Amino acid sequence: MKIKLVFIGLLFFVATVLFAQKPDSYLGVNFTRQDSLRGSVTKERVWWDVKKYHLNLKVSPKDSAVIGSNKVTYVVLNEYSVMQIDLQEPLQITKITQNSAELDFTRDGSVYFVYLKKKQEQGAVETLTIYYQGKPKTAVRAPWDGGVVWGKDENGKSFIASSCQGIGASVWWPNKDHLYDEVESMELSINVPTDLVAVSNGRLKNKELLQDGTATYNWSIENPINNYGVNFSIGDYVSYSEQFVGEKGVLDCSYYVLKSNLTKAKNQFKDVSRMLKAFEHWFGPYPFYEDGYKLVETPFLGMEHQSAISYGNGYRNGYRGIDLSGTGWGMNFDFIIIHESAHEWFGNSITNQDRADMWIHESFASYAESLFVEYYYGKKAGCEYVIGTRQNVVNDKNVIGFYDVNNHGSGDMYFKGANMLHTLRQIVDNDKQWRTILRGLNEAFYHQTVTTKQVERYLSKAIGRNVTAVFDQYLRDVRIPVLEYKIQKNKLLYRWTNCVSGFDMPVRIFISNKGIWLKPSHNWKCKSIASEKVGIRIDNNFYISENQIRN
Repeated sequence: MKIKLVFIGLLFFVATVLFAQKPDSYLGVNFTRQDSLRGSVTKERVWWDVKKYHLNLKVSPKDSAVIGSNKVTYVVLNEYSVMQIDLQEPLQITKITQNSAELDFTRDGSVYFVYLKKKQEQGAVETLTIYYQGKPKTAVRAPWDGGVVWGKDENGKSFIASSCQGIGASVWWPNKDHLYDEVESMELSINVPTDLVAVSNGRLKNKELLQDGTATYNWSIENPINNYGVNFSIGDYVSYSEQFVGEKGVLDCSYYVLKSNLTKAKNQFKDVSRMLKAFEHWFGPYPFYEDGYKLVETPFLGMEHQSAISYGNGYRNGYRGIDLSGTGWGMNFDFIIIHESAHEWFGNSITNQDRADMWIHESFASYAESLFVEYYYGKKAGCEYVIGTRQNVVNDKNVIGFYDVNNHGSGDMYFKGANMLHTLRQIVDNDKQWRTILRGLNEAFYHQTVTTKQVERYLSKAIGRNVTAVFDQYLRDVRIPVLEYKIQKNKLLYRWTNCVSGFDMPVRIFISNKGIWLKPSHNWKCKSIASEKVGIRIDNNFYISENQIRN
């Protein structure tokens, strides 16, 4: 469990109130009962802490179906007799047992309410097993829509993979489908035809050959894992491995690719060791040495499945061969390897508790791309890269979404969020301190679920300046702050406009190419300058706009 029991009690109180009072329309956005059931910590969720899953899954490529079971081990936090288990249609739970007795359950959309017979005594460790089957939702445009991709490789062999970041893990297996509570460990047993290989998270324990012409691959995960980070990939794979000597010792790196792509993979995947070296420098040790690192070819673009990164970038640099920054620097690395692997630190080790705070995953991972560039090509190159990604910001809605309804904010969480972090770096004393802050963030929240407020408080303390107004501006508002200024004789007058109340971020400008710091507020401030004719330039490392008022 990743949050303290005292906080869980608070969550229970807040969730109960919100769940009872939440209107159908929240600030003009319509949400349903299903959104609340999925997105909030309901009374049927809060009383138990999931400790371990053992998922047994038989995958049938022939009819795009699955049949399986999930053994759930949990600790009773408070006595209660109704448990919420999530599983999305068209999949169906067929049976649930505890202590050899079948349990009654009812269904409300994608939620099953399970009625327990045994008294659930506080502190007790209990198990139950959920049996299910059906045809999971087919992902049409993975990884964005989510589900299972039932594809074929160039030789006509089955090429299958799951991806469920937004839609939720319950799209293909039954579980407690909320990010606030992660299992401490997990086992996966995946059964497939013998001509295919099934890959999942963690380490392969063994492979069992069965008499019915199938094989079961048993995978074991030692570290905590979030629901959407669990994945299976199935294909006509070959594999190879190497070792990376990192900050915590030897890290096992494994690669699973289609047979026809082995040669290309051995060349393209050299970016993995480069990535690990750069990110361990910036963020600290790779978070999952016990489970190793894997890169697995999939029939979709990519996803940050923990210790089993999904890869589908076509063995080329950039994002599908395109530099998203428009600077040229993005063509020096494989975007999917770098971005998705950055999520091992931000997304998998540090996980947001509510989907509304998904920026914590995507902003840091997007910003990590520029740090990779900086590590290998210099600070100027890294700055140019992240600044270049601003061209992709649309400012359509807030980066932080609505809480308790399984809602994420704007897609600007990638590039706008990255540039917010780059802007914060500018008000830190030096690069060494910034690196210490990033590494400290990974130490403070190692293998934890977190909220925006926790990250905000950490950065405020580490930077030595309250950054709440900066978070309000870039994450809770759509406007880009404007530094408005005018020159009157030998005076520079300046102020912040187009910004939230209390926005007082310092900013660096250049007067005749000499860098100076300003501390603007909403009111006009004044600084003496040598002449009306001096050249004034705003440091473009700050993600702001400018407006010079001319007489």
